[in-house]
Formats: sequence, C-alpha cells, structure tokens
Amino acid sequence: MGFLLPVLFALFAALSNALATVLQRRAALTVPQSDGFRFGLVLDLLRRPLWIGGILAVIAAGAGQAVALATGALALVQPLFVLELPLALLIASLVTRSRMPGPLWLAVGGVVAGLGIVLVAASPTGNRTDVPGDRWVTALAACAVAVAVLAVVGLRRRPGRMRAGCLGAATAVCYALTAALMKSAMHVLDDDGIGAFLGSWETYAFAATGLCALLLLEHAMQGGPLVASQPALTLGDAGVSVALGVLLYEEHLRTHWWLLPQFLGLCLICAGVFALARNGAGADADAT
Repeated sequence: MGFLLPVLFALFAALSNALATVLQRRAALTVPQSDGFRFGLVLDLLRRPLWIGGILAVIAAGAGQAVALATGALALVQPLFVLELPLALLIASLVTRSRMPGPLWLAVGGVVAGLGIVLVAASPTGNRTDVPGDRWVTALAACAVAVAVLAVVGLRRRPGRMRAGCLGAATAVCYALTAALMKSAMHVLDDDGIGAFLGSWETYAFAATGLCALLLLEHAMQGGPLVASQPALTLGDAGVSVALGVLLYEEHLRTHWWLLPQFLGLCLICAGVFALARNGAGADADAT
C-alpha cells in the first residue's frame, strides 16, 4: 500500500495535467504570439475559457501530486508524469474526434513499457522528511542558473525548435524544483499542521516556482512545435526530479546489473516520447 498510494495519485495528477496541456495548448494558439517574454500573455489567456479550464485541471493535478509526494519518493512520483504526453495525445484525439494511427499506439506502448521497466529496475526508495539548508541552497542556485540560461537562450531565438526546446527545458527544471519544494512543504503540513505549512518558506517557494513554470510553459507552447518543447519538458522533468530526489532527499536507486534494464527502459521511453511528439504534433494542436 505504501507503493500503491503515491502511484495512484501520481497517475491521477498525470491525467489531469494531460487534460490541462490540451486545453492550454488550444488556448495559447488563439492569442497573439510574442517575440519576447511577455507577462501580458497570461492576461490574454485569462479571457479564454479553455485556458481557465486548463488551470482548473492544473489545480486538480497539483492536489494529486501533493498527496503522491507526501506519501512516496520524488524519484518514484515524478517519472510517472512521463505518461502525460501519451495521455495528452489520447485526449487530443478524442477532442478532435480523430483516430490515432498505429505508429502512435506503438509509441504509447513503448513509453508505458519503458517506464515500467525503469521503475521496477530502479525501485526508488526513501521518504526523508527533512532536508538540510545547505542542500537547498545548492539545489536552488543550480536550478535558478539553469532556468535563467535556458530562458535567455530560448527567448533570443526566433520561434522554432530551438526556442521551444530551450523554453521547454527551462519549464522542466521549474517543474522538478516545484515538486521537490512541494514535497518538503507537505511534510511540514503532515508533521506540524496548517500553521507551520503557511509559515514555511518552502510553501511560498513552490508557489513561486510553480507560477514561473506556468509562464514559461505558455511561452514554450507558443515558441515552436510540440516535437521540440514536449520531449524537453517530459524527459527533463523526470530526469531533474530523480536527481533532486537523490541529492536532496537521499532517495536510493538500485545499481550494479540493474543499471542495464534501467538503460534499456530509458531508451524505450526516449524513443516513444520523440515518436509521439514528432508524429502527434499535427494532432496536438490543431488545436486551433
């Protein structure tokens, strides 16, 4: 049960996020594009009911993710969000009333199989509730530098794959850091109650990084094709989250010969994600 609960809530959160992605993508394509970083983009999107629906789905996903992180390892919960892409394409096909072709179903199977192999082989364990301050300083500084560099490089490019990929990767780092901070804040809530939760710096930090991720995501969606932004976002979130789980929360992954099936599973995931993004780019959005 200790393994099942976080997995179930993580899957619920992934489904909610997939729905949010479809709705927000459709909304983002209906507002004027911007060559630079524009805070007014959110104001434009607030006038789109589809975007509001996407935000409600994000809130539901956040609640599910919070429960999953409070009960399971970061290195277990966050990789499950790799399923967002195949779920988003399935939802998009329902919304547009189009059938997914055979190659996409094969790619979906590859992602699911690869994720299962990786998680079984890695068997993430550990649920530390207290992270030393010096580790947070190092993690926050590293993530801030990565996000700043990726965002600046991306925003200096014209709309296209490079721009979308950099902004998608910056969003991924923000998502992973948000999850790490949320996990800490949920442990504060569980151990010390709502008062301590509202007084915890982690609570406001994960809210701030979450808002940053949201704004970057909207620019990534406008910045170029799904084939560039989505793999960077999907794989980057999982990879950075696993690293933060190990470095911050001292979570453990199986090593030695278990690394071989982990590598094979990762190859399946990467191949499936790139195939889904490439072949599903048209379905995704046509979104307009």
